[in-house]
Amino acid sequence: MTTVCITTSLGEIRVQLALHEAPLTVANFLTYVRDQAYHDGRVWRTVVTTPDNQPNNSVKIDVIQATVAEGFIKLPAIPMERTSDTGLCHRDGTISMARFAPDSAQADFFICIGDQPELDFGGTRNPDGQGFAAFGQVTQGMDVVRMIHQQPQHEQNLTPAIVITSITVIG
Repeated sequence: MTTVCITTSLGEIRVQLALHEAPLTVANFLTYVRDQAYHDGRVWRTVVTTPDNQPNNSVKIDVIQATVAEGFIKLPAIPMERTSDTGLCHRDGTISMARFAPDSAQADFFICIGDQPELDFGGTRNPDGQGFAAFGQVTQGMDVVRMIHQQPQHEQNLTPAIVITSITVIG
């Protein structure tokens, strides 16, 4: 079992990675972790189920999204491991790769607040219905995730962004 500790300015979040179910996605994430790409990265986005936060989305979700440190050059995109293939689902505390189109995920990841089935394969949050690549589960620190989710924001951008001090492998 591989576990990482995401240390933020608001506290720690521990995530167990689903290496057997989503090996390509986990390997990609761990490459960024080992390259220290998330050191001084940030949780920059909060998507909250309120009318002013998602005015143009008919399907509302609750997530926080993080990215690498400013100036870090992202690796090429990876093939998407769909939830229909991995058997993973977007539940409360699921970590998943952000993307615009299938096979476009690089380094940005998000964590679900509450169950988010519309992010699974066949879900309607993304018009292509392909969902997102879930690759692990928060095991400790959902209180920190929820605290980040409720920080001040403007049009989904946290104001200010929450600093990621580091992400380290702990097991």
